[in-house]
Amino acid sequence: MTNEEIKALLALLQSTNVTLFELEQEGVRIKIQKSPLLPAGEVFRLPAARPSTGELLDQASAEQFSQSAPPTKTNTRTITAPIVGTFYRSPSPEAAPYVEVGSVVQKGQILCIIEAMKLMNEIESEFEGTVKAVLMENGQSVEYGMPLIEIEIGPET
Repeated sequence: MTNEEIKALLALLQSTNVTLFELEQEGVRIKIQKSPLLPAGEVFRLPAARPSTGELLDQASAEQFSQSAPPTKTNTRTITAPIVGTFYRSPSPEAAPYVEVGSVVQKGQILCIIEAMKLMNEIESEFEGTVKAVLMENGQSVEYGMPLIEIEIGPET
């Protein structure tokens, strides 16, 4: 199943009241579970423990997650996870990380990899600037929309 097919499936499921969906196709099993919506005014916080790999944040929870994060400085931009998977800082266990805190990065430069269903997805920088923080640990499970890396950009003109 391709990333586009998964994205289409997620979009379809978001518009329904289905809270749990499982699919097995050609030896690949996908389980999607929506988090129940929180009452208005209640703040969504991630648990201190690592998230499980089988759960997805639905769109409302992802929005509440981004609203509960501390505000970032205007010159700091955050690269977020575009998919659910496992975060890796380097292309292999023996290789050096793509970036370190203090690394100067260019737009389009590879910052990390997210492995999803045995596919390695390279995550590229959307900005030019300096890496200020790597927010995930190597091998950590990530959910859609989770912050991965903070980049300080120069003054906007």
